[in-house]
Amino acid sequence: MARTRANDYDEKRRAILDRSAELFAEHGYDRASMSKIAEACGVSKANLYHYYKDKEELLFDVIRFHLEELLEVVEAADRPDLPPDARLKELIGALLEAYRDADAEHNVQINGLRLLAPDRQAELKGMERELVRIFSEAVAGVAPQLKGTKLLKPVTMSLFGMINWHYLWFRDKGDVTRADYAELVAQLVVDGTRNLHAQQFGAARRVNAAE
Repeated sequence: MARTRANDYDEKRRAILDRSAELFAEHGYDRASMSKIAEACGVSKANLYHYYKDKEELLFDVIRFHLEELLEVVEAADRPDLPPDARLKELIGALLEAYRDADAEHNVQINGLRLLAPDRQAELKGMERELVRIFSEAVAGVAPQLKGTKLLKPVTMSLFGMINWHYLWFRDKGDVTRADYAELVAQLVVDGTRNLHAQQFGAARRVNAAE
């Protein structure tokens, strides 16, 4: 007979994921053993195995739950009916808010995804691509001349660079709020792409080749 799940199974599993993310981020995936995770979570090793059969499954769920939450927040915030610059700002602000208190999970996503089996990586990368797609559409809204060109992706990924690495310097009690930073990043993209054209870069390469 299958073992019946406790009423608080999901709550306890989430607590395990949160603590595991902190350990993976602080000590690295290799040094965070199942024994250390169990100890940090205040459960026995046997009890931990009731929730996760191995450390890779745990790592996968840390990243999967994080990406699911990011997608849910971003999809809820996406307003194609807004003016393009307002839509972009709303998306950036929503993602920055989703990152609040999620530095450990974000760190694990960046550094731990490559450690997973190829099929698990593929599933998570599909979720990442969906996030990129949503933001790419918003970028194309403020810079329609880039739509369908080779520059749309690098501009979009540069936007993610400004958002994804903010946790290295941003402080919630600092002079700049998350809303301030969302407005700043959106303005940088809007202003920075205003006179940007893919043809410029092709011309630069041709000049360099000629020299």
